[in-house]
Amino acid sequence: MTTDETQPDHLGIPQAAFVEEVDEFMKQQGNDSAEAVIKKLDEQHQKYKFMELNLIQKKRRLKSQVPDIKSTLDIVKHMISKQENGQPLDTQFLLSDQVYAKASIPPTQKVSLWLGANVMLEYELADAEALLTKNLSAANTALKQVSTDLDFLRDQYTTVEVNMARVYNWDVKRRQALAAGSSS
Repeated sequence: MTTDETQPDHLGIPQAAFVEEVDEFMKQQGNDSAEAVIKKLDEQHQKYKFMELNLIQKKRRLKSQVPDIKSTLDIVKHMISKQENGQPLDTQFLLSDQVYAKASIPPTQKVSLWLGANVMLEYELADAEALLTKNLSAANTALKQVSTDLDFLRDQYTTVEVNMARVYNWDVKRRQALAAGSSS
């Protein structure tokens, strides 16, 4: 079995290796002193924390997008039903903060959707419904992926924290043994 089959992709988040045997780990090349190893582990920990902040922001943004997409999709579906009945759509729309105006919209085949970044496009009602359904599905999928990635990331920085503690404790024991050996 390859690692791709056993483990899902986590947006390039590197997996932290658990240090089982600290003595063997400290004998590896590049692990000259406990302070240097702890510094490397702390840098890795900081990178994980930075990734976590970015993922939390992404999750927050997606959580705010999903209700907006749902409400827009509901409005488009309502417009489709009114168009099929041939009835005008009576509504109120926002002019400015706390100021609304009443409007009666005749049955229409098209709707303009705000796509963001100062872009608004006109769509047929069926195309708008299909686009919004696809966007809602994509946003929900991305939200699930971000939640999975956050869980994975938390596991990784917890592993790094445990590794830091194990290396620190190893160093304390080593120093105590040296002090006991030199005092005898």
